[in-house]
Parts: sequence; C-alpha cells; structure tokens
Amino acid sequence: MQDNVYDVLLERGLIAQTTHEQEIRELLGKEKVTFYIGFDPTADSLHVGHFMALCLMKRLQMAGNKPIALIGGGTAMIGDPSGRTDMRSMMTKEQIDHNCECFKKQMSRFIEFGEDKALMVNNADWLRDLNYIEFIRDIGGCFSVNNMLRAECYKQRMEKGLSFLEFNYMIMQSYDFLALYEKYGCNMQFGGDDQWSNMLGGTELIRRKKGKDAYAMTITLLLNSEGKKMGKTQKGAVWLDPNKTSPFEFYQYWRNVSDADVLKCIRMLTFLPLEEIEKMDSWEGSQLNQAKEILAFELTKLVHGEEEAVKAQESARALFSAGNAADMPTAELADEDFTEGSIDVITMLVKSGLVASRSEGRRAIEQGGVSIDGEKVTDIKQTVAKDAIGDGIVLKRGKKNFRKIVNA
Repeated sequence: MQDNVYDVLLERGLIAQTTHEQEIRELLGKEKVTFYIGFDPTADSLHVGHFMALCLMKRLQMAGNKPIALIGGGTAMIGDPSGRTDMRSMMTKEQIDHNCECFKKQMSRFIEFGEDKALMVNNADWLRDLNYIEFIRDIGGCFSVNNMLRAECYKQRMEKGLSFLEFNYMIMQSYDFLALYEKYGCNMQFGGDDQWSNMLGGTELIRRKKGKDAYAMTITLLLNSEGKKMGKTQKGAVWLDPNKTSPFEFYQYWRNVSDADVLKCIRMLTFLPLEEIEKMDSWEGSQLNQAKEILAFELTKLVHGEEEAVKAQESARALFSAGNAADMPTAELADEDFTEGSIDVITMLVKSGLVASRSEGRRAIEQGGVSIDGEKVTDIKQTVAKDAIGDGIVLKRGKKNFRKIVNA
C-alpha cells in the first residue's frame, strides 16, 4: 500500500504549519485533491527559493493530486510585503507578462501540465479588471483591519511605513483562493511559512462566502546563513535559468553547503528513498563530502537534466583533482577581510598569496587568468559573499596555481 503523501512530507521535514492537520491528512490519503501554490513573477527566472514549492508540487502530483501553479500576474503589480522591510519596486504589465512566460517554461521540467494534470493560471485574469466598488462591497466586509494589522507580514513593515497599496495584498491573495475554489474546486493552498497570514485570510474568506472548509499548509522555508529567505533580489541568488546560473555553478552551490545542512537538504529536496537517506544520518567526516556530491548531482539532474548533471560533476571533480584537493594550499579569510559580508576577488588573490599586489591581481583578471570553482572571473570588481564560500571555494590563477579559500 502506498504511503500517505502527508506522512512522507512530514518525514522529510517539509511541513511547517497546517490549518486542520487530521483533515488534510485524510483528504490527501483518500481523495484526488486540487491544490495551488502561488508564484510571484518578480524576476524572469525561478530561483532556489521556489525549489521547495516545485518539489512539493511534484511529490503531490506523483501521489495523484492535481496542482495549480498560480502565477501572480495581478498581485505582482502590488508587491508582497511579507518578509520585507522595504517596499518592492513597481513593475509594468509588460515586465510581468514576460516573466510569466519564463516561469511557464521552467515549471514544465517539474510538473506535467495537460488535461486532468497540472494547470497554470494567472491571477491577472480576474484581478486586473476588477470593479473597485463592487469588489470592496463584496469582499471588504469579510476582513477585519484589526486582525490584518496583527499579521506578522504587516508588523515588520509598520515601523518604516506600510502603503495602502501593500495593505491590499492579503485581500488580493485571499481572493485568489476564492476564485480558484469557484473555478476549479481548489480547496487546498500550500506556500512558504512567511505566507501564513495571507493563507488564513483565504480559508476564512471561503468559509464566510461559501460556508465551506478550505485548507492551508505551509512548507519550511529554505533560509541562508543570515536567516533570510533565499530570494530573487539577493546578490547571491541561485537561479534555475542556466543563462543566469550555469549548471556548473548550480552544482557547486549545493556541493558547498555546510556539513550541518547537507543531510537536511537531501531529505527535503531530493527524491531519493527515505531508507537510503536514513543510512546517511550516521555519516561524518569525508562521508559528508560524498553526501554533498549526491545532493549536488540529484538537484542538478532535477533542474537541468542528467547530461548537464554528469558534466557538472565531472568538471567539479577534475577541478579538484587538477589541484590535488587534498594537498591544495588553503588560505583562511578572517572576518575583518569582509566588507558588509563580501570580499572582492582581487583582495582574495592578494590574501591567498596568488598575487603579490592588487595591480598584479587586476592584470591577471583582465588577461582571463583567474577563475573561481572553474568559472572565469571577468569583472575586476567582482565580489564573493561570505556565506557563498561555504566549505571552501577553489581560486585559481593561471593553469597550475590553486588555493582553497575558506572562512576562518
């Protein structure tokens, strides 16, 4: 008998909060559930922060449920204040439509679209042409301003000032849930843990307008070392688009996760059997490097296909063997070497002893002789974030001069 997919999600550490745990478990165990996850098209590529949601949709579809990928073409014109301390820049309709098309292509690698399979829907279809007075009369009375202001996403913004435009975001997202319930019988929503208040708004709106139960469940957020969501606007964003983050860079990102995070990432993000993962729980030392290779390979295969994953793995191994990773000289960077959490490549070259001066470092970059983890450095002002160094990166000058750069 197939395991209840809810139990699988729980065992993999993917579930953060639920509205009705027992009912959700029963529904996912016996019915084909139509559920949705929203994606805000604020860039022209999905990124690692979306990866959790895509994997969740894939798991639920494999268990026989019907996903709706809701593209926020309408809500993106407002901007989600969740997890923000500043206001998002406004986007034009044309920018949003372009980004929606890019998302559609990338999602198809994870989810099977088609008749009675996954759907892709854009909330602009019902939000852009709403009549304001009709909408406020019909929906506005279902929301308490007092309750909304208690929501975590608004509390964070109140200190710096919350615009009325952003204040509407929760109402719009709640209305999405109602629209999907009416159009497609969608009665379950999944999303990031920072979306909890918005999701509760949707379940409550369906209860008040339809007298029916709807369900919400949040997935654990993928956080970076600063405790911030891996996002679309961070300098070190890892994109799923190979033109923005190459398959090799994508592989290296996962290959360099910390020892403390590797098994958690394998459990949450890969589709390896849990029995296989549980055997890794006792791994330590050099075995954790093997675990990182497994993680990097599996995720690169999922996003870019097996051929690209094999190429990335071979390149990474060749890079380290070329420099005899075990014997490779190591350079440690102290906290004071970083400015606002990052360090420029020229400073790294000098600190590691690969060049004698900054001018020599600049020349080496201009001549195309410097690379980081196999990727050529072309900008003399390029910087590397401290948390991107992870377990270490390989800085190379010329053909035979390597240093493994690590944080002290």
